[in-house]
Amino acid sequence: QVQLVEPGGGLVQPGGSLRLSCAASGSTLGYYAIGWFRQAPGKEREGVSCISSRRDSTYYADSVKGRFTISSDNAKNTVYLQMNSLKPEDTAVYYCATAITLCSFDGYEYNHWGQGTQVTVSS
Repeated sequence: QVQLVEPGGGLVQPGGSLRLSCAASGSTLGYYAIGWFRQAPGKEREGVSCISSRRDSTYYADSVKGRFTISSDNAKNTVYLQMNSLKPEDTAVYYCATAITLCSFDGYEYNHWGQGTQVTVSS
């Protein structure tokens, strides 16, 4: 059973940066495509980024393209989301999840989820 933990959230000013981590126990993350999602209050869950199981392809929502970077460190069994040039509209709870098969921005294509970490972008 895969268990995911997402440390790294917090409060940051507009234009600032944060790096989120998705750390796994119980299985090797390298077996899975890993997605990052977010959900802001009163809004639907949104797919943000995904990295393929072979780690040779990455995908980004238009809203974060050019600002966010997904990466992995197989030795640490961890996937990262580097978030730069943060905007107030990036404020949300961020979740990582393991894909059932391939990268997707549909949350129903994922079966193991972390508990989420709050990211607040505010001055």
